[in-house]
Amino acid sequence: ALVAPSPLVPAWTLPLQAAPVTEGARRRRCAGGHVTPRGGAGTGAGAAAGRRGGCSAMSLRERSPGGAVEAGEDAVAALAEPDGPNRCLSLLPWDRFSAWLHCVCVVGFDLELGQAVEVIYPPHSKLSDKEKTNICYLSFPDSNSGCLGDTQFCFRFRRSPGRKVSLCCFLDQLDRDLPVYLKKDPAYYYGYVYFRQVRDKSLKRGYFQKSLVLISKLPYVHLFRTMLKQIAPEYFEKSEAFLEAVCSDVDRWPPPIPGKILHLPIMGIIMKLRIPTYRDKPGTTPIVQNIHQADAQISVALPTVHEVDLFRCFCPVFFHIQMLWELVLLGEPLVVMAPSPSESSETVLALVSCISPLKYCSDFRPYFTIHDSEFKEYTTRTQAPPSVILGVTNPFFAKTLQHWPHIIRIGDIKLPGDVPKQVKVKKLKNLKTLDSKPGVYTSYKPYLNKDEEIVKQLQKGVQQKRPTEAQSVILRRYFLELTESFIIPLERYVASLMPLQKCISPWKSPPQLRQFSQDDFMKTLEKAGPQLTSGLKGDWIGLYRHFLKSPNFDGWFRSRQKEMTQKLEALHLEALCNENLVFWSQKHTEVETVDLVLKLKNKLLQADREQLPVKTDTLKKLQTHINDIILALPDDLQDILLKTGTT
Repeated sequence: ALVAPSPLVPAWTLPLQAAPVTEGARRRRCAGGHVTPRGGAGTGAGAAAGRRGGCSAMSLRERSPGGAVEAGEDAVAALAEPDGPNRCLSLLPWDRFSAWLHCVCVVGFDLELGQAVEVIYPPHSKLSDKEKTNICYLSFPDSNSGCLGDTQFCFRFRRSPGRKVSLCCFLDQLDRDLPVYLKKDPAYYYGYVYFRQVRDKSLKRGYFQKSLVLISKLPYVHLFRTMLKQIAPEYFEKSEAFLEAVCSDVDRWPPPIPGKILHLPIMGIIMKLRIPTYRDKPGTTPIVQNIHQADAQISVALPTVHEVDLFRCFCPVFFHIQMLWELVLLGEPLVVMAPSPSESSETVLALVSCISPLKYCSDFRPYFTIHDSEFKEYTTRTQAPPSVILGVTNPFFAKTLQHWPHIIRIGDIKLPGDVPKQVKVKKLKNLKTLDSKPGVYTSYKPYLNKDEEIVKQLQKGVQQKRPTEAQSVILRRYFLELTESFIIPLERYVASLMPLQKCISPWKSPPQLRQFSQDDFMKTLEKAGPQLTSGLKGDWIGLYRHFLKSPNFDGWFRSRQKEMTQKLEALHLEALCNENLVFWSQKHTEVETVDLVLKLKNKLLQADREQLPVKTDTLKKLQTHINDIILALPDDLQDILLKTGTT
């Protein structure tokens, strides 16, 4: 039978309760509470004391994968229970804060300097000059937007290279339980903005203009939008002391563990939410019940942490949703021209999410300005436009991006009172300025025939005044079914590239995956294509050929390839565990036995380093095999092997 690739199962589960401190972890936590990096030697007084006490090398148990993750487990347990017995085990102050946010910025307007970062909190947070400049310009709407009052939006920008990874990186273990489209991209930060512009005659400029900005690696748009709505208005009244109190609240939050109901206190209110896991059935959102609190604190249940109002965003162009789905799926260059950053950012996020559960693998910028550090790179005419989705508001872009093949022009996003009229796809040459009529400007011809049913269903919803939440659910389900119909044949074919389980021998290297063949895949579509799950007609073959050249296919296939290769490594480990390795070593020379021990140690290190989907019992069993083999060797070899590290 073929070995079907399954979603990655964590090699070690993270404790939700504070775990007792093991002796190995306690030794590594000497010298001011620092944890020895995985595979590294201890430093400071703790390590020196260990050496003086004759511990020149860690014991065999401590070098096992179980020992390697002890520090991470203890630290996550300490984060999970801020007031628990492991509170002192925190790697650094602000660890719990860092699990959610990189920092909080206040951006104001200076008459001489223009936009400037006035406050960064916590004060030790590091931002490069380039990052600060990007945050400054992206935190304010373009002057033409005329955003009076309060405005919320988000942006995304590149992190500066070369930044040292915080010791808090063990929280990246939590990333593997997330759906692929919610995994952090280490190369980017999100900025969540609450901008206020009100008349103030006491100021020279005549206006009070300020933005409160949350900088985070997490794409939890709805969570941070809700949080800002709670804290920003009060911050503008109370200023810095209030901001410090907000950050202290965040520093008491549990870690962002997927699948667990989390209670996040913020200035007298408790936000209740659940972060999805890859095990959740696509299209389902477990409801977080809003239970009445016995105490005075108000509880706010968030139905989602990351989703935007899909129907509201697509309403201006919903006759073209299927074509837009194709453009996003194929990674085509897209620009959204909108009257304000809130509309541009929500529309870009809606576009990126429409191919879920596939991950959009190209760059996307919910709000992009002419001051952005990538402005020249993305607007040059010397090469074809890159695979990126940009959200813009400055009229200058109507001219600068005229050469882009697909442009979405939206007006003020308002839910229609009447049934929207059919809007034709417009030719690009008709797009002269940002004042051009709303619509989709492209010469693209969709591969699939138009699905009239979804348009009728949404139109009927408008006539019957169906709530926008219900319209969004219908639209999200439509996109999900369309994406799944498209991706299932690819999943089925890629699963067939796995070697047979009988090919896995403990005494040989794990077998390789077979090569992906476009021709072989195309042959499978006749009998096992999307027609099995979708009634849509059209040129599916042409759509697949185009998709196989896109960044989204490349990202998806690399992810599946890695997953299946790790599955093969895990099966190889299990095959080794089921062998009588001690008996084998007795039949072979000492040189061969030592070679086996070193290879087995490397296997354990690999399982830890790559987080292979291996059961903890399998790892313990393999460690026992190693111990038994070493104990059967002469004393001098035992000493050497106990002290020998692995690569």
